[in-house]
Amino acid sequence: MSASRVARLLAASALAALSQLGTPSAQAVSPPKIEDSQLPKPGLPAPPWPTVQREVCATLNADSGPGRDRLPELVDLPRVWQLTRGAGQRVAIIDTGVSRHRRLPEVVPGGDYVSTGDGTQDCDAHGTLVAGIIAGSADPRADGFSGVAPEATLISIRQSSAKFAPARDRSRTGVGDVETMAKAIRTAADLGASVINISSVACVAVTSAFDDRALGAALAYAVDVKNVVVVAAAGNTGGAGQCPPQHSDPTWATVTVVVSPAWYDDYVLTVGSVNAEGTPSAFTLAGPWVDVAATGEAVTSLDSEPVSGTSYAAPVVSGLAALIRARFPALTARQVMQRIESTAHHPPARWDPLVGNGTIDVLAAVSTDSSPPSDTPKPTPAPPPITAPPPTPADSRGRNAALGGAAACLAVLVGVLAVGAAMGRLRGARNRVVGD
Repeated sequence: MSASRVARLLAASALAALSQLGTPSAQAVSPPKIEDSQLPKPGLPAPPWPTVQREVCATLNADSGPGRDRLPELVDLPRVWQLTRGAGQRVAIIDTGVSRHRRLPEVVPGGDYVSTGDGTQDCDAHGTLVAGIIAGSADPRADGFSGVAPEATLISIRQSSAKFAPARDRSRTGVGDVETMAKAIRTAADLGASVINISSVACVAVTSAFDDRALGAALAYAVDVKNVVVVAAAGNTGGAGQCPPQHSDPTWATVTVVVSPAWYDDYVLTVGSVNAEGTPSAFTLAGPWVDVAATGEAVTSLDSEPVSGTSYAAPVVSGLAALIRARFPALTARQVMQRIESTAHHPPARWDPLVGNGTIDVLAAVSTDSSPPSDTPKPTPAPPPITAPPPTPADSRGRNAALGGAAACLAVLVGVLAVGAAMGRLRGARNRVVGD
């Protein structure tokens, strides 16, 4: 573990619960000890209890494509793609699902913890937008949009949704918690993912009871046993359904909010958000667990409306991890994380709680001292096929998800800025997980 990766916390419980807790006081914290006995057993993905859809699914406008994509120029992707385009890498997206889309040609169903689908239904929009940032394919005739690693294969696991709820409890909205996240991480690792993207967080006051030991065990299994790079969003603050604010310079002894999975910092690369000029976003959650930052404001994906939030900064880093693993296949997961940190543009103090080790430098991370980008792209092999677990019957109501899922207790770490409303995410009876 690098000197600056001193363990870090994750994001958000519901505002109603937080209002009952009041303003949390500072308290020294640390994640639970990893216990192998807590690792979820392998099994077919399925909701832990029957669920029902309570809200209409968001849908993408088929006639509305992405607008001008600034990401390639911000991170110098044209030069990067001369070296690597992510071929052969399998990036698992643990999110609200990934809907089939013409700009996402390589999506493998990984399972569904929300309803009876196979992982390729997205009722909330969020997971599909995250997928576009990671591996959306280019269409030069339409626009300049492309994902960071356009030749990577995506594994979609639907783990949360604000549109569904437990069938037995009409007072609740939202499905997904740290227990199903733990199971989803195990599933992704067993499906051969080389990178896992988690654009959702569970944050609670340090004074709250919180048991995410299964999640910690699943992360350790993914990294140490299956050699997977795990990337997670730092969390958003400043709005309804998002994390409560953290003071500007939190340490392990002074944090007031615990964030999971990010506080398992030895296993997770946690990503904060910056704007196009590299300034930390007003909404990005500070913490001693933040490792790096990436552009998370006005990000283009599979819709004409830009999106903002740390959950859209995280997939930029997941795409970078796929690029590195494709170019340097001998590197371990920890070495990939260290490479991303060490090549970042460090802040004056070398590390700070908003941007960690600094804003990522994609070209530096995929380059070597002796091998600068050449003028001719090298051909890369097509990614191997993936055998997914047998899916349960497809949910006929699932369809292409779009922008703007609602923010209930499980708010999807989403656009505090351009999107306007927080998107709902991982909600559990005891420990709620929300997206930013």
